[in-house]
Amino acid sequence: MIRVLVVDDQVLVRAGFRSILEKQPDIDVVGEAGDGTEAVHMARTLRPDLVLMDIRMPRQDGLSATEELMASASPPRIVVLTTFDADEYVYAALRVGATGFLLKDISPEDLATAVRNAMSGDAMLSPRITQRLIESFVRSPPPSGGVPEQLRGLTGREIEVLRELATGATNAEIGARLCLAETTVKTHLAHVFAKLQVRDRVQAVVLAYESGLVRPSA
Repeated sequence: MIRVLVVDDQVLVRAGFRSILEKQPDIDVVGEAGDGTEAVHMARTLRPDLVLMDIRMPRQDGLSATEELMASASPPRIVVLTTFDADEYVYAALRVGATGFLLKDISPEDLATAVRNAMSGDAMLSPRITQRLIESFVRSPPPSGGVPEQLRGLTGREIEVLRELATGATNAEIGARLCLAETTVKTHLAHVFAKLQVRDRVQAVVLAYESGLVRPSA
């Protein structure tokens, strides 16, 4: 079972997400919080696997709550909730350790899938919007003409896989583009994550942009 804590200052939003998720046989909503302070307390008490975290809330916002939770010894996965698809707070949340983000108008089917994906790390959440967000807010250095210093421990094939990952591609899509088996893609990604000391796909993509390996599209 995936244990989920839902955090949003709107009661109806929390109730809606709970109703959708509790219909899933493998997801259990263990609690609801109305602001960041309450979210931090409940997460430490209930120890959920994943927190659906709103950003703009009274008392303590979701960004500072995310940063506080990610500083703990065994942090939950945190997926940011937003009504905006170009919100600087969302990118800031990704930088402090959030796994990804969802728009609040997500369909019920996609919500459950996104929760599972966030736990498995198998696919980025909302790839199209994630890429837009990163491209809008990452201020990457100018291209150097070579592999950025932060990434020089990667092999040529791992660099190729990371570039494809930064487009929001799934493992299957990366495999098709590079003529690799999906299991081989997973192996390369595991090596990339270990060498770059990042936890998941989102952190790897942020680093790819910040290092200058990938440039925002025009």
